[in-house]
Amino acid sequence: MKSETVMLGGLFAACLLVCALVLGSMFTMRPAAPHALAATISACATTATGTGCPLSRG
Repeated sequence: MKSETVMLGGLFAACLLVCALVLGSMFTMRPAAPHALAATISACATTATGTGCPLSRG
């Protein structure tokens, strides 16, 4: 019973560490190229049908 409690405690600590690292990386990440996203949006807006556009909704 004691070994199971220790394993669960270790698993909990590992999960907290992973969550903290993921949240920390999301909060400190900067966009790589905002101008590339703007170019993609304007290219999708200029096409009549929006085919091949990753942002098309239909």
